Amino acid sequence: MPIDIPIYSLPTENRQVILARRPEGIPQATDFRISSAPLSPLLPGKMRIRNIYLSVDPAQRGWASAEANYSAPVAVGDPMRALAVGVVVESNDPDFHVGEYLYGWFGWQDYATVGAAQIILRATHDVPLTAFGGLLGINGVTAYLALTELGRPIAGDTLLVSTAGGSVGSFVGQLGRYFGCRTIGLTGGDGKVARCVARYGYDVAINYKSAELPQAISKVAPTGINIYFDNTGGAILDTVLRQMAVRGRIVQCGTASVGIWTPPPQGPRNEREILTRRLVWSGFVIFDHVAEYEAAASALAQLYKSGTLTYDVDVADSMESAPGAIASLYAGENAGKRLIYVG
Repeated sequence: MPIDIPIYSLPTENRQVILARRPEGIPQATDFRISSAPLSPLLPGKMRIRNIYLSVDPAQRGWASAEANYSAPVAVGDPMRALAVGVVVESNDPDFHVGEYLYGWFGWQDYATVGAAQIILRATHDVPLTAFGGLLGINGVTAYLALTELGRPIAGDTLLVSTAGGSVGSFVGQLGRYFGCRTIGLTGGDGKVARCVARYGYDVAINYKSAELPQAISKVAPTGINIYFDNTGGAILDTVLRQMAVRGRIVQCGTASVGIWTPPPQGPRNEREILTRRLVWSGFVIFDHVAEYEAAASALAQLYKSGTLTYDVDVADSMESAPGAIASLYAGENAGKRLIYVG
């Protein structure tokens, strides 16, 4: 049973954050509107979830846009696709009971009417309820599975992480340390550098905005990078490719630095680096790994309770903050995993 559960009300209408128009690049507040809808009767096999915490994730940029992606875009006029943590308040599904806390595809709204297919995780671990939106949400589980399955850390490896203090990167750094790696973080600000070292245990962190990045990486990783966990792509990736050790592994988890993908941006040719360094470069999307999700979440919960992992949340306090939340995330304005409390 989760702990630190906040109070929540049961409104008679459902506020929804609607995708009002198709964004170009990063969604802005003006691409959304907030409206209310009446609650409809609950059909057989369905349950009604009262959302408590809405998740804000970088992937929502792709879900809102018409850019080529791994899933169909949200239809204009529909509630914004989102993960959320909520509680069952009505159920016509015998496998789910009123009072259960769940994490799943509940959208940016007060209530979600869903079936079992929309549930990702039952919130049964005795960790704070916010942890199910971050540590045991797609951020923590992405960090765990992408690092272990694609990064394949070995004690003594040098692990470099971009957006090192972010909702995924902060876990990658801590897990790398747990697996015996030397951890280096890339982040955008001196305050974030200090936080990466003091809070998330990185051996060293670099402010990529002020450093001469090739020289800074060479200085702290003179024998090269064994694992690069990349959340940004772009120019930073171009730099790091030329710092990789032979037989290094690159985990491509995000491309946050690229503002727009239509038309595709052109950059340096990297084939020679991949060939001569014998690199393995793999993409990771968490939704390909649903079968492994529960086991990964359980492992993360144990690491948290043992004191090995910590997590931070940046909780906004109203539905009205949702329309601008994705843009704020890409601007680096969050201090931890961004959640929106709507209870």
